[in-house]
This record gives sequence, C-alpha cells and structure tokens, in this order.
Amino acid sequence: MSTQSQTRSDRNPTEDPLWLKLLLGILAMLFIAIVLLLPLTLVFKEAFAQGVGALWTATTEPDALAAVRLSLTAAAIAVPLNTLFGIAAAWSVAKFDFPGKTLLVTVIDLPFSVSPVVSGLIYVLVFGMQGWLGPWASAHDIHILFALPGIVLATIFVTFPFVARELIPLMTDQGREEEEAAATLGASGLGTFLRVTLPNIKWGLLYGVLLCNARALGEFGAVSVVSGHIRGQTNTMPLHVELLYNNYDYVGAFSVAALLAMLALVTLVLKSLLEWRYADELAAVHRH
Repeated sequence: MSTQSQTRSDRNPTEDPLWLKLLLGILAMLFIAIVLLLPLTLVFKEAFAQGVGALWTATTEPDALAAVRLSLTAAAIAVPLNTLFGIAAAWSVAKFDFPGKTLLVTVIDLPFSVSPVVSGLIYVLVFGMQGWLGPWASAHDIHILFALPGIVLATIFVTFPFVARELIPLMTDQGREEEEAAATLGASGLGTFLRVTLPNIKWGLLYGVLLCNARALGEFGAVSVVSGHIRGQTNTMPLHVELLYNNYDYVGAFSVAALLAMLALVTLVLKSLLEWRYADELAAVHRH
C-alpha cells in the first residue's frame, strides 16, 4: 500500500481538509462582520458623530427618558409573567400526559409564525372601539390601547415562547423519575419544584429569561400597532428611534439606538459570563 493511500485510510473520515476549515471559517467571519458587526459599528459611529455632549443630550431629553422608562416597565411586567407561563407550560408538557398536549405545544410556537404586526392588529380588533371588548372597556374607563396595558399585552404575546421553548426540551430529557421519587417521599408540589426541578433547569431558565428580556426591549411591530405613537407617553425606545429618524434627527435616533444596542450587548455579556463561570454545570445540563 502506498504512503498516500495509508494516509487517507488513517485519516478520520469525518475530518475535513484544512483548506475547507479555513474557507468556512473565513466565510463565517465575513458574514458576521458584514451583517452584524458593521451595522452595529455604524450605529455607534453615528451616535458619537457630534460628540459625547450631543449623545448625552439626545438620550436624557424628556421624551427619550420617557421611552426608556416605558420600555423597561413593559419588560419588567412581561418577562416575569412569561417566566411563570414558561415554567407552567414546560412542566405540563414534560411531566404530564393530557388531551390537547400537542395543541398546547403548537400554540406556544404561534408567535414565531405570526407577524408581530398581525398580533398587534388582533388586540386592536379585541380592545378597539369597534372591537369585542372596546365599548365595555370605554364604559368602565379602562384604557388598553394607546396605553401601557396594550403595550404590555403586545410584548407578552411576542415574547412568551422564549422561556417555554428553552425549558420544554430540557425538562422532557430529564424525565419524571426524580419528581415521582420526591412525591413518593411525601414532598409537596412546590417543594418538589424548588428542591428537585428548579436546580436542574436553572440555567435553561436563565437563558430563556435573558432572551425574553432582549426581545421585549427591542420589540417594534406589535407595540407600534397598539401604542398610538404618542410622543413622551406611549413611545418605547424602538418607536422613539423611528420617530426621531423620520423627523431627520439622525444624531438623536442613533443615540437612542446605541443605548438600545448597549442593553442588548449587556444581555450578551451576561450570557457569556454565565457560560464562562459555570461552564461545567452548563455542559452537564446539556448532556441530560
């Protein structure tokens, strides 16, 4: 047998040639640089185009601060509610068999397939003056659309799959044996969850919460439909960016966009720190 033939036979059949690895790596880095890093760099470049003073003024003026407060408030309400829903849905799907289980899983994925604008229009049809509940809400002086409740509802709709989708595969892979053993030993349902289930899903839960929070802060389509675009009152950060850009206030628009991008980067840094600090525990979770 020739040396070349022996080399081929000794090589791992799943190992790719070095040139192919380099080519794929370069293509991946170019794609990331053009699609992700370049736009992000341009956002910060335009935000600092007229100096730090202009950026500070744009991000601390009353309407911008109102948009920041509204975005953080909506996320602070939507994320905990979606966390509770995600835990309950994942527990139900992974630990129990019941009629409609497949339908529940399908419904959880619904926001991934429905346009956010369509979801916003659904709330308009329900709570608008010509909608099902609009006249009743108006008669009782309850404001849903063009107010915080409508923004929170729209945010909840577009973000509720994230926690559930992170937990369902994890809890399904872990099975029911540990919970059944805890119940046999007399543990309550809450005690079983806190002492048995939660330690096994805590990293997946945290990932889901981080993703849910990032999407909640950056949501545009659904919130745009139900907010009414009232400057200083119902404009979230993404909507405020659009308003400033349409008014040719490019420095203001990119300044608020840079602030929004920084919040997203903080989420990414937190995720990376967790992966670095608890790498062994995360790997153990993923092996289950």
